[in-house]
Amino acid sequence: MDRILNNTLTTESGRTCQVLNLLGSGGQGEVYEVEMEGRRYALKWYFSENATNEQLEVLRELIRIGAPDNRFLWPLELVLSKKDQPFGYLMFLRESRFKGLVDLMKRRAEPTFRSLCTAGFGLADSYMQLHSKGLCYRDISFGNVFFDPDTGEVLICDNDNVGITGRSYSGVLGTPRFMAPEVVRGEAQPSIKTDRFSLAVLLFYMFLLHHPLEGKREYEIRCFDLSAMRKLYGEQPLFIFDPSDDSNRPVEYHQQNPLLYWPIYPKFLRDLFTRSFTDGIKDPENGRVVESEWRQAFIKLRDAIIYCSNCGAENFYDVEKIKNKLRFICWHCNKIIHLPMRLKLDGNVIMLNHDTQLFPHHVGNLYDFSKPIAAVTKNPSNPNLWGLRNLSEKRWTATLRDGRMLEISPGKAVILEDRVKINFGGKEGEVRSFSP
Repeated sequence: MDRILNNTLTTESGRTCQVLNLLGSGGQGEVYEVEMEGRRYALKWYFSENATNEQLEVLRELIRIGAPDNRFLWPLELVLSKKDQPFGYLMFLRESRFKGLVDLMKRRAEPTFRSLCTAGFGLADSYMQLHSKGLCYRDISFGNVFFDPDTGEVLICDNDNVGITGRSYSGVLGTPRFMAPEVVRGEAQPSIKTDRFSLAVLLFYMFLLHHPLEGKREYEIRCFDLSAMRKLYGEQPLFIFDPSDDSNRPVEYHQQNPLLYWPIYPKFLRDLFTRSFTDGIKDPENGRVVESEWRQAFIKLRDAIIYCSNCGAENFYDVEKIKNKLRFICWHCNKIIHLPMRLKLDGNVIMLNHDTQLFPHHVGNLYDFSKPIAAVTKNPSNPNLWGLRNLSEKRWTATLRDGRMLEISPGKAVILEDRVKINFGGKEGEVRSFSP
């Protein structure tokens, strides 16, 4: 093993960096903190056996292509030593506020549902950008994703194994439990299609703290060897909530997380997970949920958050419950939830909680969450009155219940009452209340 601590190394462009301290070690190499031209970076330095010419060419190609978006800790520049000796690459440092998804699974991080929705959107959006370049990640799993539990921002690391789909850049097939069944069976190489299965597994873990195929069959395995894993994840995979086969349901008292969390989420999200692990297993080509669908779903899920007035827990509005005339019962305290007003806007429903914000995305500039353009606010003179404050630079117009039209200048608010219509400048929404 070649240790480079306190050494000065040279990048391929001729700049020098000082190696400061060791941050961690993995299967391929070690990661160090370095300083170059007054700025700190991370340096991944390969072990000798992994510093192959093939890996070097992979890095050069990835550096040439550039990061799909800023959520990727992408290779920035090569750092070289002598000929036929180990090498490495520079990337941006990961801030300490970002935690691993292992911290989520072990309950060392306790994000809100809002943060989870934001993280789910960020992951789907980033992998969509990656795949749009014809690239596949190959190894989507716990170890390669970090998130801020407070904001839901995500970072994706270990990008040196990214490859062009259909071309074998390395021997990396994926991480056990995350690989698509056809990869487990040895019938396919990693690709965009297999990435989509791995992404669905990762999202299921994030939102249900469990693996989608580990139910009764996994519980009954006494020797969890390679043969058992191949059967469970490759040869006979069965979703734990398969609507047509209940033989692999989670075992009560032993696999409690999915039993607790599955009913919490609206039907539209459960339907996507069901399709991922039924059609997505049977038909890898056409049956898998694509990134754009996940992206839309997590925005819709975040807009569906409601709060229990008794315990404050986050819950979700589900239109299917309204259709079936079911009450909303808090999953945390089992009390009835009194629904807040909602805004029907361009076919979408946004629950108007005390902390709801609207973004450019909601009024036509899709997927722009750069800064809020509106926020629910309490009337300073009458705390029983709520309004929607204009945080944008545009004037709105509002039509009140009595037919009067008002102009809502930036900084002003419009009262939130049933059937008030708000024109945000091209997009019109209507405030609706729920009957007792």
